[in-house]
Amino acid sequence: MLTVQAVRLVAGVDEAGRGPLAGPVVAAAVILDPARPIAGLRDSKLLSAAARERLAIDIRAQALAWAIGEADVAEIDALNILQATMLAMQRAVARLGVAPGEAWVDGNRCPELACATRAIVKGDRDVAVISAASILAKTVRDALLIGLDREYPDYGFAQNKGYGTPDHLAALARHGPCPAHRRSFAPVAQSDFGF
Repeated sequence: MLTVQAVRLVAGVDEAGRGPLAGPVVAAAVILDPARPIAGLRDSKLLSAAARERLAIDIRAQALAWAIGEADVAEIDALNILQATMLAMQRAVARLGVAPGEAWVDGNRCPELACATRAIVKGDRDVAVISAASILAKTVRDALLIGLDREYPDYGFAQNKGYGTPDHLAALARHGPCPAHRRSFAPVAQSDFGF
């Protein structure tokens, strides 16, 4: 694992929800406190939902700063998913209560930020501060999709989190898209009944 030097503040940045057919893309930015390490940080995809929730509580309590940014379905459809993801990341970093000297971003692209940036492929797996951002982004987005499931119960969002599972695709074919769907995504556009 790469570690953050104490002499400068590094924000880890990651997103959740680039691939789903519905819901916002959510980004998180986290600055960990070297004096208060958090055990068990790793890629959110490698953790159980219960472990993610426990770690999210620890991150919020022990990090020097953390923030969430989103881009909604309308922004995703207007900008495209990559640009909407960059926008969500910019919003997350801008909302940090402490300005980082550098941002380490999961993946191979960085948003334009006021600080220096570094893209790290598999950063959510290898870099604790990015793992922390991954966990926050995932838990926040999952909670949003559970809320959308209550609003639009026909699509199974609480279970599929907006991903194109067979049941979700079957619901799209039956009901057409709801306002939470990304109409610029092909499976949604193909099932659009003209609403």
